[in-house]
Amino acid sequence: MVDFFSTLNPVTQALIGTLFTWGMTALGAALVFTTKTMNLKLFDGMLGFAGGVMIAASFWSLLSPALSMAESGTLPVWLPAAIGFLLGGVFLWGVDKIVPHLHPNSSLEDAEGLHPKRKRRSTLLVLAITLHNIPEGLAVGVAFGAVAAGFPSASLSGAIALAIGIGIQNFPEGVAVSMPLRREGMSRRKSFLYGQFSGMVEPIAAVIGVLAVTLIEPLLPFALSFAAGAMIFVVVEEVIPGSQENGNKDFASMCLMIGFTIMMILDVALG
Repeated sequence: MVDFFSTLNPVTQALIGTLFTWGMTALGAALVFTTKTMNLKLFDGMLGFAGGVMIAASFWSLLSPALSMAESGTLPVWLPAAIGFLLGGVFLWGVDKIVPHLHPNSSLEDAEGLHPKRKRRSTLLVLAITLHNIPEGLAVGVAFGAVAAGFPSASLSGAIALAIGIGIQNFPEGVAVSMPLRREGMSRRKSFLYGQFSGMVEPIAAVIGVLAVTLIEPLLPFALSFAAGAMIFVVVEEVIPGSQENGNKDFASMCLMIGFTIMMILDVALG
């Protein structure tokens, strides 16, 4: 796989990586063709697992390389990572306040953003997961961009591992959109289409990330940290709380630990 990716330009690499992550979102959404409901304990465990993957990816695949890259600059090593990380969180916080959206398993009265009640519930659900997928696509894009820029701390196998990890945790995100819509009476086909649609933003965000860091290489430590901060905001604001709403806190927490461990192994072993 690494040999195949090495023959491609970074934009194509990022596109293939995020097409895989989008495909995993679609695979999760496709569960509506087999069932109308899902075991809540299993779903909470999947969300916890996804949170663990995202936390591990934020450090091992993004923050750690950003700190290594900053060593060759003139700024203090910690400064680009700190600035980028906080900006990523602030960016997602701002978008969260503006874009109307509804988290899975929430009532329409709990919708967030500007004028959310003017939107259909299905649209609000898709927008919620789409917001979460923006930093994931950026993360994959800047990871491949770092490889193209030739930084020693960035490796092609590490970027591939990041795409695989994000793809794995995208599976429950597809479920999180499609299942609630199916339970409310939407057809299986439409529930699937809405569910997989939320992953469409990842290839777009990945291309933006690649182009940004390959055209302006000094931005790379900031960009990696920005993606990490945005991902951590998503985990803390939605993924972890969502995994503990149904009384399965211990199970979801252990699944988070497993997800973190698997992503750490993927990144360290392959990167």
